[in-house]
Amino acid sequence: MKKILTPSIDTFNSDNYHQLCDSLGKKDKDLQSVIDRYGYPPMWMRPNSFESLVHIILEQQVSLASALAALKKLQEKTIELTPLTVLKLSDEEMRACYVSRQKMVYIRGLANALESKTIDLKKLENLSNDLVRAKLIQLKGIGNWTIDVYLMFVLQRVDIFPIGDLAVINAIKKLKLLPKSTDKETIQGMSDNWQPYRTVASMILWHFYLSSSGSKMLPL
Repeated sequence: MKKILTPSIDTFNSDNYHQLCDSLGKKDKDLQSVIDRYGYPPMWMRPNSFESLVHIILEQQVSLASALAALKKLQEKTIELTPLTVLKLSDEEMRACYVSRQKMVYIRGLANALESKTIDLKKLENLSNDLVRAKLIQLKGIGNWTIDVYLMFVLQRVDIFPIGDLAVINAIKKLKLLPKSTDKETIQGMSDNWQPYRTVASMILWHFYLSSSGSKMLPL
């Protein structure tokens, strides 16, 4: 069933994704050049689950391969990766799953918030981007980059620009032939030209990054 868009909660989906890509291509010839050369970007999505947020936490400041290895270990250890099964793991068991001491704190904090109903992932689907951010930012280890990725990949919000993502930043510099010294404030200003579809623009930029570098993994 096609999602109904509202002024406060606009999303992308399989029905409108290519149309949004085309709209951006008309506004920005460089984004259009990526589509012309490499095709439409994949519509990267993740389910709205504890496991998805754990995966995003594991991806913080490490390689995607390392994060995925840790996630798979946790999945194997718990059989079903839920807040309750994670809270039953000892420090030693989590370390054996390649989870750092710092991320143990983050993951357990998230698990406790979900178990206590302080955070309800299902209810987040009906909140504005700002309210989702306000709720999640209260949790230790959940910063703006993590929330951006959650909004984009899980809630499929259409107008998020992940200024903290190095792959997106580097893709813009390469695509736009910008000096390596170009600061984030300048790039943030450039992203305003892609409103209200900055998530989709980021997907195109990730697609460019992957396709031009020959990488097979999404650069989160």
